[in-house]
Amino acid sequence: MQSSGHRFRDVEHHPLLAENDSYDSSSSEADMAERVWFIRDGCGMVCAIMTWLLVVYADFVVTFVMLLPSKDFWYSVINGVLFNCLAVLALSSHLRTMLTDPGAVPKGNATKEYMDNLQLKPGEVIYKCPKCCSIKPERAHHCSICKRCIRKMDHHCPWVNNCVGEKNQRFFVLFTMYIALISAHALILCGFQFFSCVRGQWTECSDFSPPVTVILMIFLCLEGFLFLTFTAVMFGTQIHSICNDETEIERLKSEKPTWERRLRWEGMKSVFGGQPSLLWINPFAGFRIRRILLRAKKGGPEFSV
Repeated sequence: MQSSGHRFRDVEHHPLLAENDSYDSSSSEADMAERVWFIRDGCGMVCAIMTWLLVVYADFVVTFVMLLPSKDFWYSVINGVLFNCLAVLALSSHLRTMLTDPGAVPKGNATKEYMDNLQLKPGEVIYKCPKCCSIKPERAHHCSICKRCIRKMDHHCPWVNNCVGEKNQRFFVLFTMYIALISAHALILCGFQFFSCVRGQWTECSDFSPPVTVILMIFLCLEGFLFLTFTAVMFGTQIHSICNDETEIERLKSEKPTWERRLRWEGMKSVFGGQPSLLWINPFAGFRIRRILLRAKKGGPEFSV
């Protein structure tokens, strides 16, 4: 289709529109920016709830089965504070990953008026996604679950009920890191608990009966091992992708880079923001409660339908 001297193609991959092109002039994006992001996907919501329940279960076993019955006061206090702080950071990272717009391209922005505003050169090719009727920036891919094109989409993760993309990858990395840390911490505490119970009396090492204590701790060990393995691998994969400036989709499709790569520390700084600091591991950085309340009051949640 010919329009304003440039070509307009309905294709899914290899877009040529630069990823840093601004869409601020689009009224649909301005409206989207005022809304809270949330994906209405049944499987994703179930997985997200399961994630929270598993973390709460681990916290219950660590606190009430292993630490509170302990006779060593400082052992209980130090490990209890450490584990609960890591759990709060993990769940906060999970929430921010789930409720942050991953970099969605506005729906239906592939209009003649908007293309004229792009001031493209004659003969320049731009690409339209036929599924969400949007102009695709470079490195954007369409997610069939979010039903949107996502900038620098890495993958869709059902455990956070969202895509991992340009704007929420930092929170996903923190989520995997903190889950791996609390899983390792839980496994270490289980090892100490089993050792102390075997060395002493099972009836004295926990307020629960010995069979219940063993069952609860076995389930916690299985959960901790599985989550540690999964999240540690995901964390390493994400760091590798960031340092190589290559998303998982681009790696699997063996896409040749048409962009200037930001390698190693430049890639880390582009994702986490600024120079290395404690803000890199803080999921609350940039969080504004008043802004969220105003958005919820003004426009309600941004649901993917």
